Amino acid sequence: MKKFLKNIILFSIVILIIGEITVRVTYAVCDIPQRTIDKFGIQKYLPNQEGYWVGGDHKWVINALGWPGELPKSFDDLIVIIGDSYIENFMNPNEYRQSVLLKKNINKYNFMEAGRSGVSLIEAMEISKQLDSLKPIQTLVYVNDNDFYESIREIKALTDITQLQLDDKTIVYGKMKSPKIKKILYNWKLLYYLYNRFPLTSLSGKAEDSNKQKTNVDELKSKNKVFELLYYIKDNYDIRNKTLVFHPNMNMQLIEKCKSVGFNVIILDSNEDNNWTFDYDSHWTYYGHERAAQQVADALLIRK
Repeated sequence: MKKFLKNIILFSIVILIIGEITVRVTYAVCDIPQRTIDKFGIQKYLPNQEGYWVGGDHKWVINALGWPGELPKSFDDLIVIIGDSYIENFMNPNEYRQSVLLKKNINKYNFMEAGRSGVSLIEAMEISKQLDSLKPIQTLVYVNDNDFYESIREIKALTDITQLQLDDKTIVYGKMKSPKIKKILYNWKLLYYLYNRFPLTSLSGKAEDSNKQKTNVDELKSKNKVFELLYYIKDNYDIRNKTLVFHPNMNMQLIEKCKSVGFNVIILDSNEDNNWTFDYDSHWTYYGHERAAQQVADALLIRK
């Protein structure tokens, strides 16, 4: 019996080793960069990491400031780009980042990105306040409707997303969910592969699936709270050089309200072009990023 159990254990170990090697060699799962929370409460990545996306066709990099993508050679004439998983953009090669594409379109400026899955509008403003130390001439914040709703704790409390509590006007910073478990999960590739196939609800949300959950909200009630959010932002952040870049097909009433409080606004238009997004989720393909960057560059050139 002991010999039988010993053989079973040895066989299981061999299977685990072969499975781990196979998953790593074939890049069956993507590498996930490790996160940290800085002294200002901002979630970012540990600096100077790199890894492969699913399939191993391209690598992602985390720069010295803890954000995806390469830093510009100079911070002179700097334009900062802030956003969620669309700007984080691990699913496309680095040459299709907004910063790289905008630099191609407007070479006289330098661009850097601060993108991370789950960034709400209020956290984007907190990030912009931190990056104002670099003295950017312009900050572009890429947003969709849900970034406004997810900024407000009274609409739906989300522990892993930074939100504004309107009742007492306090910022509630997001916390990382199960960081120790996730560190083990992301480094044990076979286990992570099996988790992707059979996800555990307790970990709620795979890191590479960076689409935020849609928030079901009462439209009228939420609209009034979003207006409160915008007035708070106007009173507590410098928005004179901040431009909101709206994804295609967003709420025009919300856009007009952003204009009225003092934001510059750029509205992207996909012209119902399905090539903007992947077949399997709503993130932009390399083509979508090219089109978005071209429209942003055209708007910036007209404004200048």
